[in-house]
Amino acid sequence: MIAIYARQSVDRIDSISIEQQIELCKYETRGEAFKTYIDKGYSGKNTNRPQFTQMMNDIKEGYIHSVIVYKLDRISRSILDFSNMMETFGKFHVQFVSATEKFDTSSPMGNAMLNICIVFAQLERETIQKRVADAYYSRIQKSFFMGGPIPYGFKKVPTIIDGVHTSMFEQIDEETAQIKLIYEMYSKPFVSFGNILDEMNNLGLKKRGKHWERPRIRDILINPIYVKADLDVYNFFINHGVDVVNPPTDFIGVNGCYNYKAQDEERKKSTVLEGSHIVLAPHKGIIDSDLWLKCREKCMGQKQIRPIHKAKNTWLAGKIKCGECGYALVAKQFNKRKDRYLLCSHKINAKACKGAGTIYTDEMEKLIYNEMKKKLAQFETLSKSEKSAPNTELTELNIKKAEIDNEINSLLERVQNSDDVLFRYINERISELDRQKCEIEERIKEKQMIKEIPAQEINNHLTAWDELTFEDKRQVADTLIKVIYTTSDKVTIQWKL
Repeated sequence: MIAIYARQSVDRIDSISIEQQIELCKYETRGEAFKTYIDKGYSGKNTNRPQFTQMMNDIKEGYIHSVIVYKLDRISRSILDFSNMMETFGKFHVQFVSATEKFDTSSPMGNAMLNICIVFAQLERETIQKRVADAYYSRIQKSFFMGGPIPYGFKKVPTIIDGVHTSMFEQIDEETAQIKLIYEMYSKPFVSFGNILDEMNNLGLKKRGKHWERPRIRDILINPIYVKADLDVYNFFINHGVDVVNPPTDFIGVNGCYNYKAQDEERKKSTVLEGSHIVLAPHKGIIDSDLWLKCREKCMGQKQIRPIHKAKNTWLAGKIKCGECGYALVAKQFNKRKDRYLLCSHKINAKACKGAGTIYTDEMEKLIYNEMKKKLAQFETLSKSEKSAPNTELTELNIKKAEIDNEINSLLERVQNSDDVLFRYINERISELDRQKCEIEERIKEKQMIKEIPAQEINNHLTAWDELTFEDKRQVADTLIKVIYTTSDKVTIQWKL
């Protein structure tokens, strides 16, 4: 029996219909009995088609001796798939006929022409894919809405960008309040996704009628669609190898960002930013850049989604390190004695450090408490609500520095294909840009403002230190201190101020 195979991926006016394909193939049967195999709505890029699979099974059962198609690309557009198919046809002595191309697979010339045509069929498919991808990334760079689920906190509204009708996001007040709460909670030290999940459940808060889940909380915390993108956000992405489409001057702390994977790369882990594309979106962001960056960097440090084991023996935990090896000091209390000690974890676990000496936990806590009071006394002129005026000159210097970095990177990309004359020009230009960059960095250091802190609020905490909870003490220490390196002879504190 003869098999007539017909396929149509999309029903368009300018494409030949299934019925027309079958009618043209009937002529080649010369009146012999035939069976039709129809795959409608399936692409020719692979053979994952139900009726094609059924036809191949019938061939292996010996029911089919000839296969007729309207045109070669109706049955396959892949060289590999077509080669495998023709191998099966040869094994079971099945003749292949293309009604319009008049192939005769019984002759070497016919087989050669058949293979040439399938090469061009695959080339056409790949060319179409490339055009579609290029058009997609062209629209991305113009901040057009590219479809997909609407992120929590937003609704989609129509807009016009560059004369083109598209869509953008608009905030939903009830949902943005929950998003802000999630960011505020996660920015606190030692707060995990599980802690946030428990708190959301305790408050009876839901995500569009459903209970919150850890992956959804994490998705919100890593999504740049929520950030008010400023120059700090721009530099964060640049430093992590991200292709930022917009120039640094566009990052004014207002708009959110779209994040797209690289055109020629598979999706990487969400912690890996390198190779992705960042484009400023037309909508306004929700989260201030400093809070978003703090949470994003904290997410990047998480190896897996699980609650963090919280310290219980000293509020210095996580801050205090061995002055010999840099590993964490852990608080231990021996049952027969009331004294608490700080011991090097590297010595305990691997015996690879001689240890920091004898350090009593109570004495160290008292010493650090007194040092925090001394440090904070430097800022007593600041009030709780006092704010320094924004340094516009510093912002301009940072933007200029980012622009120079962009130009240097662009010149470096051209070095490989440059001749001697162009190479000398590039080398001289990079040297000049590097000189300008060094000057700007010096001016930035001179103009750098002292970071603002809520001095009065922390002073209140320190004066009522004994009344604070364990976690409150830890948060105060985290606000003021970056890290402490200590031995029994020496204590070095690195401050955040």
